[in-house]
Amino acid sequence: MAQTEASKMAKEFHETLKVDAENLIVQKFPERIVHLNELLKMPVFHIAGTDLNCKFEFPTISKVENNVNNCDGKNPGKRPRLDSNSHDSIPVQTSIPNNLKLVEALKILKTNIKQLSADTNTLKMWISLLIPKIEDGNNFGVSVQEDTLAEIQQVEVEATNFLEQISRYYASRGKLISKVHKYPFIDDYKSAVEELDERQFLSMSITMHEIRNRYSTLHDIVIKNFDKIKKPRSSNTDSLY
Repeated sequence: MAQTEASKMAKEFHETLKVDAENLIVQKFPERIVHLNELLKMPVFHIAGTDLNCKFEFPTISKVENNVNNCDGKNPGKRPRLDSNSHDSIPVQTSIPNNLKLVEALKILKTNIKQLSADTNTLKMWISLLIPKIEDGNNFGVSVQEDTLAEIQQVEVEATNFLEQISRYYASRGKLISKVHKYPFIDDYKSAVEELDERQFLSMSITMHEIRNRYSTLHDIVIKNFDKIKKPRSSNTDSLY
């Protein structure tokens, strides 16, 4: 059967992907592990719990100059003018900043989550293309491929869950901030925001360690079974699904 131009291009893509995946596991994964170890030493991942707290001085006309300076480190905006009917406890509309120390760390975390997701997708495709056609017997190598593939897919799912945790954090914090703004006299809401930030910092640190650990385990599994993954059978190894 004559090959079409599209089928030739597809075959070239498969061959390129195989080369990229082998380079990924042999060279890039160790580099990623070293890079993650360096990131985990950064000050942004060693923030004391007390440093994460924001002083929730939600602005009133009399207190606008003290607006959440501890959160964003910026100078407040221009003080609004008072009219004859104003009361100095009337809230004014303003922008409530994030906890910037956490935001900076989450940006680093998010970049590495996305990288892990992309890397696992490449490995998943690589092993899938190496699985031979279904035959009776001589399937030990195929079972090694399938077990490794299952482990990679699990890590890919975890990476997606890591990203969802970040979205849930911002949504939860936004709801609590709105409560603090609406009920500034209830200290429990303020404490809840501070506790949420501390919990997110702990979760973020654990997640960064988990990403490093996932790279380590995947690299270990694939390297130990490299020959079986590439050649699961002693013959017919070029036959693909």
